[in-house]
Amino acid sequence: MNPENDHRNQVGIPQSATTFARMERLPPLLMVLYLVMLAITVMFVILVAAYINARMRSGVPTGLHALPRYFSLSTIVLVVSSYTIGQARRLYAQDDLASLGRCLGATLLLGFVFAGLQVLGWRELVLYGVPFQGAASTSSGQFIYLISALHVVHLLAGILFLLVLLLRVLQADRDAVRGLVFIRNPYHRRQLRLLGTYWHFIDVLWVALFAVFLFMY
Repeated sequence: MNPENDHRNQVGIPQSATTFARMERLPPLLMVLYLVMLAITVMFVILVAAYINARMRSGVPTGLHALPRYFSLSTIVLVVSSYTIGQARRLYAQDDLASLGRCLGATLLLGFVFAGLQVLGWRELVLYGVPFQGAASTSSGQFIYLISALHVVHLLAGILFLLVLLLRVLQADRDAVRGLVFIRNPYHRRQLRLLGTYWHFIDVLWVALFAVFLFMY
């Protein structure tokens, strides 16, 4: 074979990037976030597997108790919050700090509403005869509390990051010079990307957990 006809040996022909090459080009913070999300996924997979095992071994038929309606409402709220946070990068690219602040504020509010609805969902579980502790408690019921509570904890971590970023946006929006510096800083663009990626991940994670609850509860 003539090496001159082999495109792989020709100078200047772009080579397809390998997986490791693409990973090396990722920003360090984004790589750390991906590793954190992987660890969270593994943890919840183990918990869901343990919940399914406990649910199957309990012998209690599915549909014996109604799934808390607040869990359904909280799912809708979280999906809406994922849409609002998805607008943040577009507004940042348009240099619209005022709208960006409202977008982040709405997402923050929806995050708190989701957490509140989860608490109401736990109260509803107690009313339906599925307490966390006591003689009537079961291991499968305890897993529902544990899994949903851990998800709320991870959501609160995102809320804390969101709150810090929101305060920075509001501060920058008060002054034209600060606003210009904020918009031109690539670090803030990366922060928005990290926040959006994590928030969408938490959203998809809850939808998957909710689907498991619907099927196994």
